[in-house]
Amino acid sequence: MRILMVDDHAIARKGLRSILENGFKQATFGEAENSTEALQKIQNHEWDLVVLDMSMPGRNGLEVLKEVKAFRPNLPVLVLSMHPEDQYAVRVIKSGAAGYITKDSAPDDLVRAVRKVLAGGRYISRALAEEMAAYITLDARNPAHEMLSDREFQVLLLIASGRTVSEIGVELSLSVKTISTYRARILEKMAMRTNAELTEYAIRNKLVGR
Repeated sequence: MRILMVDDHAIARKGLRSILENGFKQATFGEAENSTEALQKIQNHEWDLVVLDMSMPGRNGLEVLKEVKAFRPNLPVLVLSMHPEDQYAVRVIKSGAAGYITKDSAPDDLVRAVRKVLAGGRYISRALAEEMAAYITLDARNPAHEMLSDREFQVLLLIASGRTVSEIGVELSLSVKTISTYRARILEKMAMRTNAELTEYAIRNKLVGR
């Protein structure tokens, strides 16, 4: 069994490896610290599972996931995220992930998630299953943020969290001009005019905390 762990923090990769080594004695592990290294290793080697961090500088986990599924559609990817389920989980599952688990989950939950995914199943919480069912039921009346691209949605969350355009640019490794363009698109698509309106919307829809 070969498991690739993708996270830009060495300490996080070490902790993840320690947990999984205890749960899967026969497994061998690979590591990647960014999207470029991850995609190279996935293209050049065979893996049974990829455990992918959602938040990485530059191309985030969701973008990496979509590219992986394009050329390795049968490779299971378990997304590990610091973000609550109600922010990214539905998008991640819709994009082909085999599961979504938050970083504050217990180690036993991670082992359980990996075991289920390796067995060919999907790992999602009961709350997420209910949320996805609601999305399917209300598909014709999706909320406004569902019109946004993945990058636009990411920028929306950062704006609503109080980050400036400059701070967002640094975090995403993009220029201020590019972030300003994303902001303009978000405002246009959502028929809003100010960051305050975006923030109020995000809070109301529980995309960010108060």
